[in-house]
Amino acid sequence: QVQPVESGGGLVPPGGSPRPPCAAFGTIFRINAMGWYRQAPGKQRELVAAISTGGRTNYADSVKGRFTISRDNGKNTVYLQMNSLKPEDTAVYYCKLDQAGWQYWGQGTQVTVSS
Repeated sequence: QVQPVESGGGLVPPGGSPRPPCAAFGTIFRINAMGWYRQAPGKQRELVAAISTGGRTNYADSVKGRFTISRDNGKNTVYLQMNSLKPEDTAVYYCKLDQAGWQYWGQGTQVTVSS
């Protein structure tokens, strides 16, 4: 069992640059893909960014050029560097980790972009 734990959310002003981490705990032997998703009120959960074991990344069009996903395999942690935040980025951000064909979701961290 793997438990991803997100942190680093909160109230951020427009244009802010938080970098929330997601750390994996539990029985870890080889985490494959790692990703960040988000869900805004009244909307479906959507992929924000993902990174493979080898470091290949993909991003939602809405965040390309503003967000950067990275991972530290030694710490079993994935980061989401968010720059130039906009009010429409307000959402609960979830981390998802893949290991041995299983997917594990974190509880989410709220990011609210507002002045």
